[in-house]
Amino acid sequence: MEKVRTALIAGASGLVGSHCLNLLLKSNRYSEVISIGRRDLPIIHPKLDQKVIDFDDLKSYAHDLAADDVFCCLGTTIKKAGSKEAFYKVDHTYVTQLAEVSRSRITSQFLVVSAMGADKSSLIFYNRVKGEMEDDLQQMEFNTIHIFRPSLLLGERDEQRTGEDFASKVMQPLSKFMVGPLQKYKPIEAEAVAKAMLYAASQNLSGVHVHPSDEIAAMGVKL
Repeated sequence: MEKVRTALIAGASGLVGSHCLNLLLKSNRYSEVISIGRRDLPIIHPKLDQKVIDFDDLKSYAHDLAADDVFCCLGTTIKKAGSKEAFYKVDHTYVTQLAEVSRSRITSQFLVVSAMGADKSSLIFYNRVKGEMEDDLQQMEFNTIHIFRPSLLLGERDEQRTGEDFASKVMQPLSKFMVGPLQKYKPIEAEAVAKAMLYAASQNLSGVHVHPSDEIAAMGVKL
């Protein structure tokens, strides 16, 4: 029988992260769930240990971040961050620093939400940052790394993102025509991504695994 594990989640206030946290708290696989963020979430649960941290000083919290599996759902937009530099800090620096801190503890699996189109050589800044983040993670020594590249995310957000809301309205009616090679471009529910993350964590794989959006959708229904 597999031992009960500890999970750590970063970005639990976000669209995918909120679903991921909910699933982790319900899962019998984890006896403790550590959530790190800039502020406490309005959630109380016997398994949940919330830690308010300064992401600019992650290393000083290393002793509090011991977990078997790390679920990284950090992410923002350039508009919300305020600049390309601030966006890079959240979507690259914080993610890779969390991985660096985690691998010095007991962590065996690191699971991260990236984006479709991630490519360190891309001319598109957003895709390039995501690609650089992925590349840096793959240089690190974890037993298992799962990288999830969802298409346009669907779900109720606490914040308004006009561009993504517009894209959702345009893309959703077209989804039924996206079959075969086009399937990976279909919008995907944030909850499906979270389910795929927990499913992947339960498979006890080793090595680096990159999951495109159509594969994420298929994994999500297996949980």
